[in-house]
Amino acid sequence: MKQAGSILIVDDNPDILIAIQLLLKQHYQTVVTTDNPFDIEKVVNEQEIEVILLDMNFNHDAISGQEGFYWLKKILAQNSSVVVVLMTAYGDIQLAVDAIKAGASDFIAKPWRNEQLLGVIAAAFSHAKDKQKVGELTRQTQGLNHALCDQKFEFLGQSLAMKQVFDTIEKVAKTDANILITGESGTGKELAAHAIHLASNRSDQAFISLDMGSIAISLFESELFGHKKGAFTDAKADRTGRFELAHKGSLFLDELGNLALSQQATLLAALQNRQITPVGGSKAIDVNIRLICATNENLPQAVHESRFRQDLLYRINTVEIRLPPLRERVDDIPLLAEYYLDHFSHKYKRNLSIEADDILVLCHYTWPGNVRELAHVIERAVILSVCGNLDIRSVLGATSSKKTDGVNGLEQNTLQRTNVISKADNAVGNYDDNTDNECFNLEMLEQRTVRAALKYHQGNVSQTAKALGLTRGAMYRRLEKYDL
Repeated sequence: MKQAGSILIVDDNPDILIAIQLLLKQHYQTVVTTDNPFDIEKVVNEQEIEVILLDMNFNHDAISGQEGFYWLKKILAQNSSVVVVLMTAYGDIQLAVDAIKAGASDFIAKPWRNEQLLGVIAAAFSHAKDKQKVGELTRQTQGLNHALCDQKFEFLGQSLAMKQVFDTIEKVAKTDANILITGESGTGKELAAHAIHLASNRSDQAFISLDMGSIAISLFESELFGHKKGAFTDAKADRTGRFELAHKGSLFLDELGNLALSQQATLLAALQNRQITPVGGSKAIDVNIRLICATNENLPQAVHESRFRQDLLYRINTVEIRLPPLRERVDDIPLLAEYYLDHFSHKYKRNLSIEADDILVLCHYTWPGNVRELAHVIERAVILSVCGNLDIRSVLGATSSKKTDGVNGLEQNTLQRTNVISKADNAVGNYDDNTDNECFNLEMLEQRTVRAALKYHQGNVSQTAKALGLTRGAMYRRLEKYDL
């Protein structure tokens, strides 16, 4: 039974062509021949040739093999997935080595034994299948990377503050310098990281992101470095960590300020050694990444307070890029409002425009949630629009009122809130039967307060702890206590 496969034989000797064609037609479905190497490009374009058996000499008395090397380079430049086997009547070891170095998959000397030729051709077809699979995986990976990097929103701005940010990105993107992006929550730090990656020399490689604040301490090393099957109870299969996934690409670590000191030491070692070892593994893996970190924490202050390692700070911020809050780039609000209006109008199939008066309202708002909040306001306005009209004032008013009635009200009474939590702390473990109800009520109040503050700050533990007047350690104890 003939195997699926197409092969092109190129030789200026008609007897050679007939002999090889008769042999290979017994085994493969498509066997094409030509005595002119200038026909190769046309044949490859018109037919899905997988393997080419190419003579190395076409001029009479030529024995150098240089013609074969010339056509080999032309073929691989035209279609790198084609596998080329070179043949010559004047083969020697050095010529074979040079042919392999130049990109040939194998080399055969004339005269050949049929069994030997069939074995070489079979290996060439197997190699061709492997190259096709690799090509498919590469295209899939590039498509996935493009999809991952094709952000829902663009990184926009025309204000002086943002022009300075764009200028810095342009200068550093082509380097492999580690970058620290700082700024308040909602200023677009991940968008900036994507912009850096897309402008870098690694843009065709993976962009892998990880929110460091969301990782449980017990899973930290597994998330970053991967693990081997059986390394711990739930490790039912090998897992590739983020460092290895980002190899040759960019690794974005968000909310870096949330890391505990022990985790900081582990991360620093990986960055210094440029190697990682999966949990449960024994072999170190070399990694080549471009590191981009982001935080809304004041890391120098955290270093001063012994909450962040100074050596890690030096390692991650070769260049620091500060993203300004929206209140410092009011000139960008009209641009951003129009952009988000267009985006959400298309998403929800509405035909809407925004009035100049509404733009003025947006420009006078303080935007504590920055660009993220602006996007949400425009989206809500689009969803709630009536008869093609946006009602920015109502949406913005409801948003402000909601914050004031909810956690914003709590923030205006920080002392009272802290006293409640303090009372709950003092009550736990120091009560008798007569005070059970009181302590229970205090704990319920504390739980509701923590839950509301955490929701307001969008899960940011550091900001929530600060708003509640708690240390990070005390905050984490409450998160564990109330299973939040």
